[in-house]
Amino acid sequence: MAHLNIVSQSGDSKTVEAKDGLTVMEVIRDNGFDELLALCGGCCSCATCHVYVDEGFADKLPAISDDENDLLDTSDHRKENSRLSCQLPVSPAMDGMTVTIAPED
Repeated sequence: MAHLNIVSQSGDSKTVEAKDGLTVMEVIRDNGFDELLALCGGCCSCATCHVYVDEGFADKLPAISDDENDLLDTSDHRKENSRLSCQLPVSPAMDGMTVTIAPED
């Protein structure tokens, strides 16, 4: 089990337990961060679960898919470390990672 540091859009931070088998989106949603909309429910068909991930963990995450990349291109808030949290399965390698919820488009 990993522990993730979740930072809200307002800058509030909370460390949460993240069980293997869930996605980062599910962990954020299940821990009361209502500002992460995740409208498609994790199907990689919107971009409402957009987050910024700790750049020090980039090599521990799965590669970005073409679909995820295309969806992130629709965001005015995309950065180098942008990811869709629904596309990030929790793993022990993420322990200590900080995830910041991106502003809504």
